[in-house]
Amino acid sequence: MTNTRGKRRGTRYMFSRQFRKHGPIPLSTYMRIYRKGDIVDIKGTGTVQKGMPHKCYHGKTGRVYNVTQHAVGIIVNKQVKGKILAKRINVRIEHVKHSKSRDSFLQRVKANEAKKMEAKQKGSWVELKRQPQTACVELNLSLYCKYRNKKCELLLQNHAVTL
Repeated sequence: MTNTRGKRRGTRYMFSRQFRKHGPIPLSTYMRIYRKGDIVDIKGTGTVQKGMPHKCYHGKTGRVYNVTQHAVGIIVNKQVKGKILAKRINVRIEHVKHSKSRDSFLQRVKANEAKKMEAKQKGSWVELKRQPQTACVELNLSLYCKYRNKKCELLLQNHAVTL
């Protein structure tokens, strides 16, 4: 049999439900509120064929530009040959969920505002930039290893041992 060229070709595992997640769709899916400007993740659900996104949009993140009773309009970037186009697609809410990509950013903004207010009350200055974690700076050992003016040695395993 030759290569078929159907709309849902190659989606056997893509649109299938997770293990022990078959059956009716939870009501919480329908109770979510979507507003214009929300960032959402697109994930096709095979049990609902209506309003299903094309397989090229599965796993993509976009911004809501239109809200209807049962669906949302989403602007998604799609690469077509050498260009990235902003495509507008309409998808039912069963295939969409709120993205968590901005949660850490918004949490950091809220924490920074609290730090600024506290520093303003004290009349001092506070550092708001993110600082690298210790795992990221493991090569710069002079920051963490000084002990009575002695330099630390970095010991690594030698994986390529010839006998």
